[in-house]
Amino acid sequence: MMIAIVASQAETLVAGLKHSYYFEFTLLAVSSIFFLVDPFACIPTFIAITDGQDAKQRRRTALRAAITCFIVLAAFAVAGEYIFRLFGIKLPAFEIAGGLILLSIGMDMLQAKRSPTQESSTETEEAASKDDAGIVPMGIPMLAGPGAISTVMVLVGQAKTIWQMGAILGAIGFSAGTSFFVLAGADRIRSILGATGIRILVRIMGLLLVALAMQFFVNALTDLGVIQRALVEN
Repeated sequence: MMIAIVASQAETLVAGLKHSYYFEFTLLAVSSIFFLVDPFACIPTFIAITDGQDAKQRRRTALRAAITCFIVLAAFAVAGEYIFRLFGIKLPAFEIAGGLILLSIGMDMLQAKRSPTQESSTETEEAASKDDAGIVPMGIPMLAGPGAISTVMVLVGQAKTIWQMGAILGAIGFSAGTSFFVLAGADRIRSILGATGIRILVRIMGLLLVALAMQFFVNALTDLGVIQRALVEN
């Protein structure tokens, strides 16, 4: 009897979460930001950049990269509204621009390769000889690249309450923290997943990014009145 009551309450809670706007917004923020930061795709580059470093030095580089990622994305999250006002940019315009960037990155990820907007061969070669490679290029633009920044800006434009801003900052913190643990354990993760496993993960994330890009386009067209909101919700 008790088990049946607990199961019923759990089903009610799950159903409530599925229909909760705040839950949906939080899930959107966490998934979109994390998939664009994409620390798993950075593993090969991180290993190449930190070649010759011991475990302690690699953890320090990973920590710098994660902190840089958090500071950059959090700064754009806090200043996003002011940037919109300063340049007179409307949310639909940024949704379309962000959608184009996400589509480009997602298409590259479907082919299991890094987008030039996130990483270039020149930056990787230069980073190998730098002491601050954890900041540039690992922190920015590899983790906090144009795609992640534009997504944060779009989410900020959609946020109407302090709670939603908190959800965005929490998603940034989660993505940066996870990036640290992924990069700090890059060798271990690479040995477990292998090159094939990492490519599969990248392709899955790429597919989700393409879908997210399409949703950005739909949202922009809806805000502009081209598509009726009732049709989108149905």
